[in-house]
Amino acid sequence: MRIHLLYFASFRDFAGKPDEVRELPAGARVGDLWAALSREIPKLAALASMPPAAVNEGYAGADTPLSEGDEVAFLPPVAGG
Repeated sequence: MRIHLLYFASFRDFAGKPDEVRELPAGARVGDLWAALSREIPKLAALASMPPAAVNEGYAGADTPLSEGDEVAFLPPVAGG
């Protein structure tokens, strides 16, 4: 299945692009996608855990199943003060 992956802020810098279409196996979940990204992008692997995620603009956990055409974004940590 194909999903549309969005990269924001520092994640966009790490990936070197704002978005991409990814092919995933049927039955893939948000956590599976994060695991694949962490293997491909070393700076993501340095995070202690999976950041908050959104699927089709709604918050989603690692166990959320993905479907053909979903839009997925991982929300990078924000610092400020």
